[in-house]
Amino acid sequence: MKDWETIIPFIKPIEHLILDPEISEIMINGADQVFIEKNGLLQRVPITLSEKMLERAVVHIARSVGDDISPEKPLLDARLPDGSRFAAVFPPCSLNGISIAIRKFQARIHTAEELVRSGAVTPEMMEALKTAVERRDNILVSGAAGTGKTTLLNALATFIPDEQRIVVIEDTAEIQIDKPNVVRLVARSPQPDVPEVSIRELLRRTLRLRPDRIVVGEIRGQEAFDLLQAMNTGHSGTLSTIHANSCAEALSRLSICVLQSDVNLPYQAINRAIAESLDLVLHLSRVNGRRVVDEVVRINSYDPATDSHELEKVV
Repeated sequence: MKDWETIIPFIKPIEHLILDPEISEIMINGADQVFIEKNGLLQRVPITLSEKMLERAVVHIARSVGDDISPEKPLLDARLPDGSRFAAVFPPCSLNGISIAIRKFQARIHTAEELVRSGAVTPEMMEALKTAVERRDNILVSGAAGTGKTTLLNALATFIPDEQRIVVIEDTAEIQIDKPNVVRLVARSPQPDVPEVSIRELLRRTLRLRPDRIVVGEIRGQEAFDLLQAMNTGHSGTLSTIHANSCAEALSRLSICVLQSDVNLPYQAINRAIAESLDLVLHLSRVNGRRVVDEVVRINSYDPATDSHELEKVV
């Protein structure tokens, strides 16, 4: 926890929460409500903070990463030196007082075998996914926040052959792929006197970096169209994630992301392109505090008459 040394003095009352390796997330709803996620379960902890302390801590953390926060600029979304996410909202936008969420970076990579042992994935399902990665299926992992999408993506990437060149694109560095030939690209948010570098721009540049595989941390907007184009023009074996509540909703959200691009395509043409480009969609859920893959489907086709994709359950 060396990377936390400059920050901990400002948030001493929650130091033990930060240093506890079993706690994955810390949530502060103003000075008198602190919650944690531990072993997949949310629980409240008996800690009372002061608004003044929270304000000093957040301002210091913002400045330490080259940003700023104040009542006039009340939103902060930062990446801490160890890779943890730090989000904060100041009043008047937060009615609770200062609201904070810290998602601690998990440096340890969970292997496919560990996910099977934990019950997150069945042995039959993992074997089917291994085969899918090896035959270069394009795979989309869906789920709500904190369901383990990146963890599963890391595990799937271990099945990519070592001789292949992988380009990873993210807005914040989370994906950890231990392979010989990996190029890691990270987007840059707009800052004073510093131009933005978007996921979409990085994805376009990636096609000139001779990738065998493209891994996109999360699809959120216009880059969805460029990813479909890449998958349809010889860049098979792509892996990515998206926020959604089911496999069917993941495809719907993907089409909405494509519509955000500056390419004028009919809605049905977009959905047909999705069916032609994507092979598998996996969905992760939380069940009694555990993260599990509860759905794996193959996309067979798109029917414009019913405006739906034909999905076949894999396992």
